[in-house]
Amino acid sequence: MNAPREWHKNFFKNSFYNPASPAAVAKAPMETAFVLKQLHLKKGSKLLDLCCGPARHSILLARKGLKVTGYDFSNDYLREAAAKAKKAQARLTLVRGDMRRLKFKGEFDAVINLFTSFGYFQRFSDDIKTLKGIYRALKPGGLFMIDIVHGDFVRKNFKPKDWMELEDGSFHLEEANLTKDGVISAWTRIKGGKVQKRSFFSRLYSKARMSAAMLQAGLKPIKFWGSFSGAPLTDKTNRLIILAKKPTH
Repeated sequence: MNAPREWHKNFFKNSFYNPASPAAVAKAPMETAFVLKQLHLKKGSKLLDLCCGPARHSILLARKGLKVTGYDFSNDYLREAAAKAKKAQARLTLVRGDMRRLKFKGEFDAVINLFTSFGYFQRFSDDIKTLKGIYRALKPGGLFMIDIVHGDFVRKNFKPKDWMELEDGSFHLEEANLTKDGVISAWTRIKGGKVQKRSFFSRLYSKARMSAAMLQAGLKPIKFWGSFSGAPLTDKTNRLIILAKKPTH
């Protein structure tokens, strides 16, 4: 099983996958509350939501008084984000771009990257490029929060095959191969007789591996959790949430 090197170009389209499912949208207020609690941002602070998708977190954060920039590669998601922000009367700045090529410099009080929107590139050096871009985008003393799947949990509970019926009545089948570096997955979605298939790669990060990558980019990890409820990180928690800081000197 293989995944195309730039697989994300055909994956993140509403015709195949949308991260803002009803279940994900329902969780967003709780996740946003956790983010706000940990970042301690004042009204008017500048926040970058990196890989914002259809903006289910960005809109809530903007309505709390933050100046939010949503950044994503997907035109589909950004169009949806703009429509939803207008409807919610939330002021967002939306930017389309590649997370490996962030052009911001010392602009943000905080950066967030949620819902496993990291580790998709087959070259580890591209992950480091992304983290270095986040470092540059932050003001000195700025905070970075990342939420990804917990690599230790995945390796311990790995399933090579799984399927489920989704909320819209479609069926989702997943086949996966575990590699030394991560997981190669093949998704098949069936709806109304239409079959769509896509393959993708996701690098698996443990606490130690993610911390080392952050340090390589100049960011200092300071807190770790296993869920948005604030649960401690263990090999039984399927999320790896890290708060890191850009040093002031």
